[in-house]
Amino acid sequence: MAVRKKSSKNPPVLSHEFIVQNHADIVSCVAMVFLLGLMFEITAKAAVIFVTLQYNVTIPATEEQSTETISLYHYGIKDLATVFFYMLVAIIIHAIIQEYVLDKINRRMHFSKTKHSKFNESGQLSAFYLFSCSWGTSILISENYVSDPMSLWKDYPHMLIPFQMKFFYISQLAYWFHAFPELYFQKTKKEDIPRQLVYIGLYLFHIAGAYLLNLTRLGLVLLVLHYFVEFLFHISRLFYFSDEKYQKGFSLWAGLFVFGRLLTLILSVLTVGFGLARAENQNLNLTTGNFNVLAIRIIVLSSICGTQAFMMWKFINFQLRRWREHSSSQPQSQKKKFVTTKGRPSKKDRENGLYGTVTSNGADSPRSRKEKSS
Repeated sequence: MAVRKKSSKNPPVLSHEFIVQNHADIVSCVAMVFLLGLMFEITAKAAVIFVTLQYNVTIPATEEQSTETISLYHYGIKDLATVFFYMLVAIIIHAIIQEYVLDKINRRMHFSKTKHSKFNESGQLSAFYLFSCSWGTSILISENYVSDPMSLWKDYPHMLIPFQMKFFYISQLAYWFHAFPELYFQKTKKEDIPRQLVYIGLYLFHIAGAYLLNLTRLGLVLLVLHYFVEFLFHISRLFYFSDEKYQKGFSLWAGLFVFGRLLTLILSVLTVGFGLARAENQNLNLTTGNFNVLAIRIIVLSSICGTQAFMMWKFINFQLRRWREHSSSQPQSQKKKFVTTKGRPSKKDRENGLYGTVTSNGADSPRSRKEKSS
């Protein structure tokens, strides 16, 4: 994202500059329309689709399981409306963090344009990764997915999910969809747009795939693991911008990045390749949400393995670039000493004629004079 300069002149209404400067206020007004729609009986039925989660199923209480009714949720086409509303919320929160936190730090630190762009990106993503990782971890603990790893594939399909699980996935989809209009609002440079589109598309593809294929438990574990590693990277980059001598965070992130990729592959193969492959019901059934067939399992594993390989390739290139930059910044004392020694040959070498027929001062060597006399 580029540096945003606020001019003293008011731009024309609905112009490009007007929308960029006031996009948070415009989006807030649109979101307020849906909230006001809840207050009137005529519009309440339509507004509730955008604001609240849909497709809840109430399970009556039993003497063996619990004494209270349980509300679980499944997905449907109406979830697109809910994702749209919370996408508006994500745009508003993005603008609040940018204006009241990141812009104030930028004005104090006086970053260059390149550092300004990267600092804003890392600041936004570190806040999102920290919030999502904390929220996802609380769900894993409350649902006992950590203490019982077999729950990742046991009783599949997991078509009915609790409220927190569904709200988590709706929020994730809303956040990554909001990244598309942010490319326009933040005036992202043209050369940075392809990179942004690639990783936004990868997030949406995997999150939506886990949500639609009822692999929400596996997807939640992998997202928390991935978000934690990415949070370390972006928080380390923020510290690096404040003090370029800070490098310890990148070293810690590098080790956890490789460990995270290996753990992701292990959990994916264990869940999809072994757990679901040994399940009794392996018939495709859209009504019950069962996608446990060989073709879909191969597609899921291929997409996960391919993404991990792509990330490792990017990681290796990043480390090699850092190594080259670190090497170029080191003192060149040894190289200068080597050049000096090479430019001034020793007396023994000059006598033996190892440097040809011309010495360093341009005079003929003893060997050349002997050859000339002969």
